[in-house]
Amino acid sequence: MSDINELQLNHPSIGDANDAGVGGAGFVEGSDRSKWAVLIALLLVAAGVLGYVAWKRRSVAPQVAATPAATAPAPAVAAPRAGPLVEAEKIALPPLSETDAIVRELVVKLSSHPKALAWLATDGLIENFTVATLNLSEGTTPVAHWPALKPRARFSVVETPRGTALDPKSYRRYDEYAAAIGALDPAGTARLYLTLKPRIADAYRQLGYPDGDFDPVLERAFGVLLATPVVEGEIPLHQKVLSYQFIDPKIESLPASAKQLLRMGPANMKIVQDKLREIARQLGLHPAG
Repeated sequence: MSDINELQLNHPSIGDANDAGVGGAGFVEGSDRSKWAVLIALLLVAAGVLGYVAWKRRSVAPQVAATPAATAPAPAVAAPRAGPLVEAEKIALPPLSETDAIVRELVVKLSSHPKALAWLATDGLIENFTVATLNLSEGTTPVAHWPALKPRARFSVVETPRGTALDPKSYRRYDEYAAAIGALDPAGTARLYLTLKPRIADAYRQLGYPDGDFDPVLERAFGVLLATPVVEGEIPLHQKVLSYQFIDPKIESLPASAKQLLRMGPANMKIVQDKLREIARQLGLHPAG
């Protein structure tokens, strides 16, 4: 799936209240394709979509006693351990095509936030999650799988003495998403992912990956979100004919997924990233970033 290359202008006379978000080399307003990364961040957590990979924790073994000829004690020996801190619920899962009902039941136990419930109103929950997470792990923009989860307010820019910049008021569009994520119980979220993991593997196989090992995909997707830099202060933009691009080449070169998360604003990003780190610890996940 190709990246979106630019950001459409969204002056008061252009666009609508349900504009879209970041993608590709810039970010586009006015399509259903770009609020996704923040939504995926919510769903990664709300649906427990946070990978199960080994997190090596070092414990110090008893020190070897020095012999009379030794000049120093032997170095400590690391004893790595791996695995999550929680376990999956022991429930029978139906076939993949019949999992929507049980996903709704389990997620409602974890969160009653309106944004989580809006996602639950869609169909093919595990399948859509799997496709979106795969795209996220590759830094590309998946087509809008959850149109009901779009911010109501519109994107905006401001003119400063230094030029055009991203309007900090736009960050407020994502407050409710950050609040929903921040309220989640890390252990419960991790347990939910582990419970649904067998059917997530089935959905991954249907995409043409016969081994069904989705953990590396989840690790990469999680890493993309955690590696996204929190940008404090003004974010200047370059105006083109019908688009904007980030002036800072470090931001402009980020994956589309990272640029969408960045548009939540520094305060909301910190809430999301802190919660993801807590859940990663519960899952024994050690993502890059």
